[in-house]
Amino acid sequence: MTTAVRVRALTKSFGERTVLNGLDLDIAPGEFVALIGESGCGKTTLLRLLAELDEPDSGELSAPPERMVVFQEHRLLPWRPVWQNVAVGLPRTGAREAAARALAEVGLTGHADAWPATLSGGEAQRVALARALVREPRLLLLDEPFAALDALTRIKMHALVRHLVDVHRPAVLLVTHDVDEAILLADRVVALREGTLAAEHRVAFEGERTRRNPEFEELRYRLLAELGVAADAELAETR
Repeated sequence: MTTAVRVRALTKSFGERTVLNGLDLDIAPGEFVALIGESGCGKTTLLRLLAELDEPDSGELSAPPERMVVFQEHRLLPWRPVWQNVAVGLPRTGAREAAARALAEVGLTGHADAWPATLSGGEAQRVALARALVREPRLLLLDEPFAALDALTRIKMHALVRHLVDVHRPAVLLVTHDVDEAILLADRVVALREGTLAAEHRVAFEGERTRRNPEFEELRYRLLAELGVAADAELAETR
């Protein structure tokens, strides 16, 4: 199988604490993988290793050089207008036109000359997505990019991201604590526990991919059980 990302026996420790412990993972070109697990299980550590923001202690890791990261915080430069934030690092010739096309894709055509401070949280994350996708990355790394958004904005961003991924077809790794979000967006959901692969499931429903689908609910509870939180989730829903 052709892979965009190949990870073998990957380990990473911080002091005496081992965060990743012999992890294996493949992501195919164009595949959308969601990585779930409790805090401290190694999700963001893996993403940072793939982004070359950190280095592994041991193991093998290969990923395409054309990669971009969208973080929970939009990380826009406040002293530059929106279009210049999108075009950061692009060749000057044609940069504004490329930024305009990317902003149109995320529904922000009229915001090219706006300042980041004037944007809502959802708009700022749209700019961050435009900045990532304008470079046509082969690997898109999403580090809880919707966590700080309100519920309605998050729903809109889910639909936008799924559409953009279908158009551009990068391999995607989404780090999230939200099991529902993982099922709604991903082709495959991977669960980490204590730095190793605990479970993985393909998301292939016969019906519509919504929370109303019984297959959605079945997969949700299976994933929660594998993460050891099913009982708590059931209790919370009965209150």
